[in-house]
Amino acid sequence: MILFVLMATMLSAQTDSTALMKQISRLPGISSVKRLETDKFSEKYVMFIKQNVDGDTDAKGTFNQQIVVGFKGYDRPTVLVTEGYWGSYGLNKGYTEELCELFDANVILCEYRYFGNSVPQPTDWHFMTVDNSLRDYHHVRTLFNGLFVGKWISTGISKGGQTTMFYRSVYPNDVDVSVSYVAPLNSAVEDGRHEPFLFNKVGTKAERKAMLKAQQEFLKRKPRCLPMFEKYNKEKGLKYHISESDIYDYAVLEYSFAMWQWGTPVSEIPSYSAPDSVWFKNLMDVAGPDYFADPNRFMPFDFQACHELGYYGYDITPFKKWMSVKSTKGYLKELMLPDSLRWVEFDPTLYNRTVKFLENNDPKHIFIYGEIDPWSASGVCTWLDCSAKENMRVYVQPRGSHKARINNMPDDMKKEIVDRLNGWLK
Repeated sequence: MILFVLMATMLSAQTDSTALMKQISRLPGISSVKRLETDKFSEKYVMFIKQNVDGDTDAKGTFNQQIVVGFKGYDRPTVLVTEGYWGSYGLNKGYTEELCELFDANVILCEYRYFGNSVPQPTDWHFMTVDNSLRDYHHVRTLFNGLFVGKWISTGISKGGQTTMFYRSVYPNDVDVSVSYVAPLNSAVEDGRHEPFLFNKVGTKAERKAMLKAQQEFLKRKPRCLPMFEKYNKEKGLKYHISESDIYDYAVLEYSFAMWQWGTPVSEIPSYSAPDSVWFKNLMDVAGPDYFADPNRFMPFDFQACHELGYYGYDITPFKKWMSVKSTKGYLKELMLPDSLRWVEFDPTLYNRTVKFLENNDPKHIFIYGEIDPWSASGVCTWLDCSAKENMRVYVQPRGSHKARINNMPDDMKKEIVDRLNGWLK
């Protein structure tokens, strides 16, 4: 009897799997559906969806966007991940989202256009816009609407969290709930709020002083570390748009941002009695120069940062006398973009539109930030007043970094977030 029940269960699972795969394959524009191994969902598939390169028609061509679907049940909530970069991590057997585990939810993970396996050919960068990316997500949501009939949650981390924010402001009725993790909202290519945050606000006064002193020490040791840096670049095959001496300076400038962003303790700064090799290794470990290299795998993001998303600047005042770099104005375009894309100019429309939406509306939207994460300096946590709103909430994890999530919040804050989400999903 037990054997019969087991065989019947296995057969039922196989039948359900076949049924779901057939249903997905019949959706218009879906192709190359393949089953994936998973230990987090009952079924998981990777596929491509045909998207318009520009606007609401295919007049400018189409491309295939990679998406991953993890299945828990037709009536379960569905988490739509508005990824801002690559989506291939979803192919891993153990992939899930914390919202899927908290609420037993399906997932649809969408790779961002112009990244990974989702690059239009030919690649016209005029169509790499936030609004076009939002149409991509809206199309996915519309296509799966009749298949997954439970509540819908949009979510993303960092650039993906930005995308969640923008998606909710343009298609406010596509989803029931939104959760943006560590999402900045920058007002310019060099926003201007990050530099004073790093020098005057983050951590304790003693920690800020130690960080500043460490950056100055890297620069004082530059004459002795530069040969190591040149060897490092040669071994790794790294090339840049500017001199290696200048790139060394930029790595030092990036050091404090990277340390705080990922919550690396100030105690990991080397001892001042340590040899140059130890200091050099620490700099490479924390702020590796591949970030500035050409070719740069983050280039699609860099283009968007120069065009719509904005970014951060550097204040070189405390370091100038040791640097070969004399000004960092316009560095993002100079360092990160090829000559063929330096025509791009920043358009503040996206920023202004999103600020207006968040101030004048009250969607069921949770924003999560880390207190010491430099990206929080340009987050909505700095200006969005939710006191008069019924739904929108901003939570800042004490001493939290870019790794701030619901599951690592303080217990009372986590309970409040989960209870609120549970109420909305009911």
